[in-house]
Amino acid sequence: MKIRINSAVKVLALAAAMGAASGASAQAAGEWVVKAGINKITPKVKSGNVSAPALPESKADIGSDTQPIFTVGRMLTDNIALELDLGLPYKHKIYGAGSLEGTGQLASSEVLPPTVFLQYHLFEPAAKIRPYAGVGATYAYFRKETGSGQLTALLNPGGPPSTFSMKNKWAASVQLGASVAIDARWFADVNVVKTKLKTSARYSTGQTMDAALDPLAFSVTVGYHF
Repeated sequence: MKIRINSAVKVLALAAAMGAASGASAQAAGEWVVKAGINKITPKVKSGNVSAPALPESKADIGSDTQPIFTVGRMLTDNIALELDLGLPYKHKIYGAGSLEGTGQLASSEVLPPTVFLQYHLFEPAAKIRPYAGVGATYAYFRKETGSGQLTALLNPGGPPSTFSMKNKWAASVQLGASVAIDARWFADVNVVKTKLKTSARYSTGQTMDAALDPLAFSVTVGYHF
């Protein structure tokens, strides 16, 4: 996480140094903006314990995933924009942690996290580089939760396969990024997003587990404004 944040800070510092330079691009009031690229989401999990009956300190961790991201936005003024981030479902593997460390993959889940941002873009519309910051709301929609044989062995040994469901939740997100003009219409964009997300899992065997997922996302896209 520190590496990604440091990289984003370096990009923003470069943007601040070069932002006064004039470019051919101009993201101005009334324009639409579309972007496409890739986005990596890395959950920073703080897991609670699986409720009894379960081994003490039974926790979980979640792997990262990278998927395409698609964005549509509208410049409300020369500096203020509204943006919606969409994409394909992220497929996350779930591993044992705490007393379950080393048990391998216990489950998997897909999540769709559409996010709407209100952004403030620095400098004039024609600046070559424009840093921006945003605040927004994310809706984490979980689907296709699938348990493994290891999960059944831990929660319901000798019984039918264990299943589980994740609770869908709203969460707050903050964003830092910068766009770099390529020509009069095209630009490149990089941003990092931190989301504060708490949710819970409910297992078919009756146990529950609370967790703060707090994912960090890093995206690189190419955009067009018109």
